[in-house]
Amino acid sequence: MLKNYLKVALRNLARNKVYSAINIGGLAIGIAACMLIFLYVKDELSYDRHHSKADRIYRVTRDFLSDDGSVSLHLARVAPPFGPLLQQDFPEIERIARTLHTVLTVEDAEKQKTFREEGIFFAEPAFADIFDINMLKGSAHKALQEPYSILLSDKMAEKYYPYEEAVGKVLRLNETLTFKVSAVFKSFPENSHMHPDFLASFSTLNDTTVYGAEALKTNYGNNSFPTYLLLQSDEQTKSLQAQLPAFLDRHLSATDHARSHKPSEFTNLYLQKLTDIHLKSNLDSELEVNGDIDSIMVLGAVAIVILLIASINYVNLSTARSTSRAKEVGVRKVIGAAKHNLVLQFLLESVLITTIATILALGITELALPWLNEFTGKNITTALLSDKWVLLLVLALPLVVGVLAGLYPAFYLSHFQAATVLKGSLSSSSKNPMLRKTLVVLQFSISTVLIIATGIIYQQLMYMQQKDLGFDSDQLVVLPNSSSLTPKYEAFKAELMKSSAIQGAGRSLLVPTDQLLNSMGAQVSKGGSMAPTSTTIKYVAVDHDMLDVYKVKMAAGRNFDRKFASDDTAAYIVNEAAARMIGWHDPNMAIGQTLSYGGNNGRIIGVAQDFHFESLHKEISPMVFMISNSQGYSNISVKVAGDTKEALAHIEETWQEFLPKVPFSYQFMDDLYEKSYQDEAKKGQIFTIFSCIAIVIACLGLFGLASFTTVQRTKEIGVRKVFGASVSGIVALISKDFLKLVLFANLLAWPIAWYAMRKWLSDFAYRIDISTDIFLLATLVAFAVAMVTVSYQAIKAASSNPVDALRTE
Repeated sequence: MLKNYLKVALRNLARNKVYSAINIGGLAIGIAACMLIFLYVKDELSYDRHHSKADRIYRVTRDFLSDDGSVSLHLARVAPPFGPLLQQDFPEIERIARTLHTVLTVEDAEKQKTFREEGIFFAEPAFADIFDINMLKGSAHKALQEPYSILLSDKMAEKYYPYEEAVGKVLRLNETLTFKVSAVFKSFPENSHMHPDFLASFSTLNDTTVYGAEALKTNYGNNSFPTYLLLQSDEQTKSLQAQLPAFLDRHLSATDHARSHKPSEFTNLYLQKLTDIHLKSNLDSELEVNGDIDSIMVLGAVAIVILLIASINYVNLSTARSTSRAKEVGVRKVIGAAKHNLVLQFLLESVLITTIATILALGITELALPWLNEFTGKNITTALLSDKWVLLLVLALPLVVGVLAGLYPAFYLSHFQAATVLKGSLSSSSKNPMLRKTLVVLQFSISTVLIIATGIIYQQLMYMQQKDLGFDSDQLVVLPNSSSLTPKYEAFKAELMKSSAIQGAGRSLLVPTDQLLNSMGAQVSKGGSMAPTSTTIKYVAVDHDMLDVYKVKMAAGRNFDRKFASDDTAAYIVNEAAARMIGWHDPNMAIGQTLSYGGNNGRIIGVAQDFHFESLHKEISPMVFMISNSQGYSNISVKVAGDTKEALAHIEETWQEFLPKVPFSYQFMDDLYEKSYQDEAKKGQIFTIFSCIAIVIACLGLFGLASFTTVQRTKEIGVRKVFGASVSGIVALISKDFLKLVLFANLLAWPIAWYAMRKWLSDFAYRIDISTDIFLLATLVAFAVAMVTVSYQAIKAASSNPVDALRTE
């Protein structure tokens, strides 16, 4: 019996090649898109889960509150004293490890090769107990106990010592600190929220020339230390979290904040699950750019939508073709086939189609994966198919989709009465046009929502790229500073300025990018006494030239000036946002006011016009600029005035003259800003691509349905042509019904798209207004796509010989 069902199913597929191709092709594309999204989503959800104790590992975070109780700053890092104190006060904490991430130059002392490295971490020995570190040589725990000991990843060992043993070698960090290579570990997997290339012993920081033991115990203002803890049980999280306010009140002095006798009323500590960091955390001072759980949910929804549209195509075409299979059903019923036999046959046919489609989809997925990896920067492979859950999905997909998509057509076809169909009295009115119309409306409603969403995403990205940032980013070259350049910086700058292609140069701790700013407590003079500000003010250390190089305009007061010696130690410039937050709505009111920042008193000499230092996701933060000691500058910004090629050659030549051992590297400020929106751009492009796939599948279904409709109306078209109907009139007649459905679909799609995209835009502090133009454009696109899809079949039918059409009777 089953063999016969299979033979009939294959015969039907071969007999109806066009419909079979549309069904199988649409399902194959839909399933392939679904698989690609599933592999991407699975990779995103797998972050940090490779650690055996992942369910018990937490990161400690810290926030600061404004006067109104709202969070003004939430940091992914905390102050160094908290680690030992937490371990001391809470026995439920099994292990705790402080880390410090930094960017330094690394020099091979023997070969004198120097590189600027971004993956340097100082870590306590407990780091090796909390995280699973795959050691290739040596012991991580032992190596992290000894001062001036460092572990290399296998990539760094290969980079610095390609043909020799790395363990026992000597590296010099920041040109002053000498470390012995004690061990080599396998690089952390790509699906990790951090990727250390170097793990240096935390005890090295006790040296006062590096940081200082006393500062590690007492400095609660330097929130630069990512801190991780391992609980004895993950069930202890809530009880430990509830005790953290009292912990802060015990250890933080009440004088740290004049508004409250309880420090816990202005700052809090939180425990964040390790496996939540990548997708559910976008805090200040994150180690790397994280993902977004909302984007993952949207992609998952798109995958379901694509599969739904492909399944709708199958249901639509199967029910539309019902009359062509009516006699087959009638004959089978006459010779004794029961209803359940017919249902089983049609379900088997449906499962066969989805099985063929799934096999094709696996091939498409294999071919498309390299593109997806290149596009997303991931390394996803079909080796994931060996995963039991992925394998289960692949095996279950044909059965589940086949049964669900084939269930209605199977029952619908098996419902025909034998006597009726064998008499030939099953007319077109016997079919169920309402269902097919509903499904077409559903398909195009979804497609229109996707078109509108794609348009709004594109408009927002263009807005971010073109928005006035408040400073001149054109032809700004950013160089990483070097500690050995510090004593000879003025000579370096003077040499740079000898070229007419160089307009200016300035140093700063940070440069305007999406990198997050540091923060320290601020107090202002009010009524003769110092009072804390209601919101945290972020700061950037700059030299006298930095703001001029970026052409930041002053709203009041003046810029830093070397003529005033006090500018080096007791002067601040705030931005307009900081002045407004403090209560000075006229920028001139701020000039001359006393400001204490990080414990240093000074006077405000200027108010800079607001400019975007951070991403457009955030409102412009209250900021303060100050002159730092020469060690506080990590970047040199050079303004190019003339030919860029000539300027870069001169900068490199000057760099090599002053720093022959340090590799020359640079970035353009425009490129840095473009990189800061790269994640949004990629997500937008991925969404656009899969939206287009959904629309193509919908068009395939519409094409098949239009083809079948014209065949069903062959006699009507022939009669109309005999009575003088024109080709254009017949095309309009056939297209009209479909276009009505598309119009109705658009009316349904508009409110859904408006609500969804308004919610998406709410994540941006600076965003476009949703205009009706994009909705009208989406409707025109939907109409054009539908018209082109239907017109081919309509014109073909209208151009046929009416004699041939009437012979169909």
